[in-house]
Amino acid sequence: MESHKKLIIGIFQDEVDLMSAATCLKKNKISIFDMYTPFPVHGLDEILDLKRSRLPIITFFAALLGCVLAFYFQIWTSKVSWPINVGGKPFNSFVAFIPVGFEITILFGALITVAFFFFRTGLFPWKKEEILDPGVTNYHFVLAVEYANSSLDLEYVEKIMIDNGANEVKQSV
Repeated sequence: MESHKKLIIGIFQDEVDLMSAATCLKKNKISIFDMYTPFPVHGLDEILDLKRSRLPIITFFAALLGCVLAFYFQIWTSKVSWPINVGGKPFNSFVAFIPVGFEITILFGALITVAFFFFRTGLFPWKKEEILDPGVTNYHFVLAVEYANSSLDLEYVEKIMIDNGANEVKQSV
């Protein structure tokens, strides 16, 4: 979370109350900044209007790159750079290249996907994050609404959260 965001935060004890408050806020056309849960909760992506991730596309092209480079390198080394006749085997023995090609495909797909994920999400080991509530990693559910614009009625948002089971509502600057 970026430190310059002004948020009103509702802390809930269970996911049912969290989903209820989020649904009510969405019905009232109040934009939800984010929701934090100690475990995955089904239905959050629909409430937050999250689109399907494009990460599988990156993985596919990274794996394809790895496969092409692995086969190219093996063919180049065995046929062009250092051709050695071993037991009468042809220089471009495609079948012998499959295990190495498979391994490099998996390696490129995995490493490039993880690197792209960290780059895209901004998750780095040295990044300092503000923790909204210490219990969110164990047992609390947090719903955050950004109130940067003055058109948002904070008392109304707080009332919706409390009416839907929030144990605590606070503001974060």
